[in-house]
Amino acid sequence: MSNSFVELHARQRAEALLDAGTGRELIGPFDDMISPHLEPQGIVPESDDGIVILKGQISGKNALVVGIEGNFQGGGIGEVSGAKIVAALEHALADNKAGKTVYPIIILDTGGVRLQEANYGLLSISEIHNMVVALKKYVPVIGLVPGRVGSFGGMSITNALLSYVIGTNRARIALNGPEVIEQEAGVQEFDSSDKDLIWSTLGTKQRQATGIIDEVVDDDVDAFRNAITSAINENKDSHRDQQGDFYLSLLDQLDPSQPLDIDGYKKLYKQVKTTEHHLAAATEGSKPGTKSRGRQWFEQLTGIKNAHSDVPTVLHAQKNGREYIAIVADENNRFPRVRHGEVGLVEGYTVASVVNDLIKADANKAEKTPLILVVDVPSQAYGYKEELIGIHMSLAASASAYARARQAGHKVVAFIPGDAVSGGFLAHGLQSNRLIALDDLDITIQAMSKASSARITQRTIAELEEATKHVPAMAYDIENYQKLGSLYKLISGVKSYDSSAKAISTVEGVIDEALADLDNKPTDLSFRYTNPIAVQSGRVATNKVRRLMDEQWNG
Repeated sequence: MSNSFVELHARQRAEALLDAGTGRELIGPFDDMISPHLEPQGIVPESDDGIVILKGQISGKNALVVGIEGNFQGGGIGEVSGAKIVAALEHALADNKAGKTVYPIIILDTGGVRLQEANYGLLSISEIHNMVVALKKYVPVIGLVPGRVGSFGGMSITNALLSYVIGTNRARIALNGPEVIEQEAGVQEFDSSDKDLIWSTLGTKQRQATGIIDEVVDDDVDAFRNAITSAINENKDSHRDQQGDFYLSLLDQLDPSQPLDIDGYKKLYKQVKTTEHHLAAATEGSKPGTKSRGRQWFEQLTGIKNAHSDVPTVLHAQKNGREYIAIVADENNRFPRVRHGEVGLVEGYTVASVVNDLIKADANKAEKTPLILVVDVPSQAYGYKEELIGIHMSLAASASAYARARQAGHKVVAFIPGDAVSGGFLAHGLQSNRLIALDDLDITIQAMSKASSARITQRTIAELEEATKHVPAMAYDIENYQKLGSLYKLISGVKSYDSSAKAISTVEGVIDEALADLDNKPTDLSFRYTNPIAVQSGRVATNKVRRLMDEQWNG
């Protein structure tokens, strides 16, 4: 009988890792906790929604194993699947806080967001990120990438947040799949038909050589069990989300206008001389920067005209004891894939640097500086160099910094006057305690562009648009987004490019309300599924999953 770990399904993988006779499944198939969002689109759901949760022991130690089934919807994360993972991790965190050590293991066989539930997927993945960051204070959170699907999309950011990652030589790790890069940036940027290029760029040989994966083992159940046991016993943590200075130093030494191949990158990676990076607050510039809604509202809220920074795409400044941060467009940026406000390599690590500096400065203060995020991010950067270097690592650094700030007591409020799309939103916005948006149909919130989403789900754009009429989470507009219950407030009467004193005063007033609402409230993300809209309609399935997990965790 084969001992291949890759060829097993999610339940078999989870069971194979645990000591014989110790496994107990939580919210299994007989609970029939299916996604309510697939049948309206003509898609047959699965009784476990593609996620297997088992409690048991590994080498005598308490473990929680989360298995993602890559054969169901490409391992994509939707509302139910995401809620199962988050609820299980939340209970593991509570046990660890109470002194009952539980080691979380996540088997990543996933394409990221389930596009048929797009905005639920983004919310769920951000909530997974929050739990991983919180758990790492107590135990290593270990990831396995066997290699049937790989670890892509928003779950590649999860991959970068994990303490220790183990894979086979059949695994791939990347934020953007080659097909998506080709769709968004052209075949000259990344040829999705070139399989050798894909494996040499995204495969584990390259990823291990450049610190993206920690250990490569044989495709063997025992090899994975032994590697997990070693990681647990030695408390291994690579701190991938804390390497901003190294990567910013690397990017300083990189000329994006020149070709970069795999050997060239490995050479650069090994020769980096790391220096500390601290971004000074934005100052008034002599000429206007590239016009964008993010820039306009940052300047209106801080009072800084023609805001200028040494990193032209990242602006931050304090006003009235609050830290404002924006990622903005820069039409002359030396990285061509971030000229329209996308979050790229420099942006993620720079934001992380700013937030980490603030956490350090406020460490001994009873009152922590609130963070106000101005969100206008049309996506993450789609580029070959970005994937080769590991853009998911940069986005993870930013998401981690925001999560750690919030968990340390900083109030974090995101104000959305522009687009909030995909990995850009996961890195800059979705770790906020409260989300505020303008009621403007020019604002797009989604997991992927319509063209790429249609290609990946094998639909026409017309079919995709028809589906959004039945599933609000697939829609691209802010008013459907409000139906999910994730917003603290949707501000009416103010449009994206409104610069009137009344508009500014209105937005400032809502930010004040959001900050006041956070007084003596949890530092987690629970508002998104406990507010009236979420409870009554927007996150009904999430809350049902959470109740089931409460009932079964100690059962």
